[in-house]
Amino acid sequence: MKLPESQVAVLNAASATDEQTIDRLAEETGLKPETVTQAAFELRDEGYLEVEETEDVEFELTEEGRDYVESGLPEVRLYRAAIEAGADEDPVQMGRVIGSSGLEGPEVDIALANFGRKGYGEIESGELSADSDADAAEDPEALALAALAQDDAVEDEDVLDQLVSRNLVNRREETVRSVLLSEEGVTLLMEGVEAAETVDRLTPEMLTSGEWEDVEFTEYNVEADAPEVRGGKTHILRQTADRVKDVLTGMGFKEMEGPHADADFWINDCLFMPQDHPARTHWDRFALDVPPIRDLPEDLVDRVEDAHRNGVGPDGDGYHSPWSEDFARAVALRGHTTSLSMRYLSGHEVGELDSPQRYFSIEKAYRNDTLDPTHLLEFYQIEGWVMAEDLSVRDLMGTFEEFYSQFGITDLQFKPHYNPYTEPSFELFGRHPETDELIEIGNSGMFREEVLEPLGVDCDVMAWGLALERLLMLMYGFDDIRDVHGTMSDLELLREMEVLR
Repeated sequence: MKLPESQVAVLNAASATDEQTIDRLAEETGLKPETVTQAAFELRDEGYLEVEETEDVEFELTEEGRDYVESGLPEVRLYRAAIEAGADEDPVQMGRVIGSSGLEGPEVDIALANFGRKGYGEIESGELSADSDADAAEDPEALALAALAQDDAVEDEDVLDQLVSRNLVNRREETVRSVLLSEEGVTLLMEGVEAAETVDRLTPEMLTSGEWEDVEFTEYNVEADAPEVRGGKTHILRQTADRVKDVLTGMGFKEMEGPHADADFWINDCLFMPQDHPARTHWDRFALDVPPIRDLPEDLVDRVEDAHRNGVGPDGDGYHSPWSEDFARAVALRGHTTSLSMRYLSGHEVGELDSPQRYFSIEKAYRNDTLDPTHLLEFYQIEGWVMAEDLSVRDLMGTFEEFYSQFGITDLQFKPHYNPYTEPSFELFGRHPETDELIEIGNSGMFREEVLEPLGVDCDVMAWGLALERLLMLMYGFDDIRDVHGTMSDLELLREMEVLR
């Protein structure tokens, strides 16, 4: 019997008693592994071979993982520094502990993200407390990294999954195929088998000479393995942001843009936020050690200062608290994107605006929050406002109902709230599709007279700040935004997830 040369080679190398892998057969025959695989499947289909498949999983340290084997996991280093600073007895300023830990750059965010998750302690209002009962020496992830560095096996799959999600370990999955001669294959070899000359492609020369009629063509196995190719893709947050942009544009809104680092004047002072408000301390804002911003409209600065000191209108009274122009000019990362609204409403960004107007932005904001499933140090805010005559809270609620209905979210609830810059104000809540719990998804209200009059706006303005990540939670049922954003992201989830339309 004549068979293709590759099939004959595989038959002769295979055994009826000892399973042999594709790689071993490739070594013995001198053929490429993919050629052996194709031949094995073809022989299996003819009944001459048995092919068994098993999944082999191997784990190897990434460069970052190897670094942490030497220096220690960031959260472990932070915990040890906290213990040395006495945080197991009384809370200690977070900056002091970070400074003594030697952590720098991205390691700080990684340490903060994992410190609470592992039960090493808590971070609240910029202070860090440590649990004296925690045992950093027995940190499961640190022990697993050390074991993998020694080529030892790690049995805890949950720990391995966590290390993979942190990009400290690479998981390599491989299908291992083993080949065994069947009874028919043994019989065929005993009867004798010859190699038939085969060709794997049709050439112009074969067509012109007529040779194609006498040759045997290699069969193609469409089930043969092919290398997995993973190209880049747009992050699901960006996909959702683009969809939000399409929805708001369709509702007649224009997009705002502006700096991430800005003068405190635009971030807070224009919003009638007193300069001694807790949210403006170093505990909650990220102040930058750079020269102050000098390019501020002087007349607007004067009007804003007057509103803070004396209030607005005959019944205005101001805050009776310190106000410093130096503080107003200081630079910080914006804690909300309402700084863009102030720039646009004042006419500073695009010139004076006539009513009616609708504007929005979808950009990052930065806050020194305690990290948890719904809070990160940076997040995307859906900022928006409408300027028109005779607006009311009913118009604001209707806008939200129209906006969220575009994403299949109809169960909205509103709760009265206090903001220094809006009155009336309310928070928005949506129902989580998996837990059925209400989660806060935004804050909103009608800008106060103390905000609008210094800006030169003489009509109503309703405004809001919504969390893009919270919208994502309601759309997909995520219960932890760290799965999709930040250093603990689930990469497999991000590769497979597609935005809902």
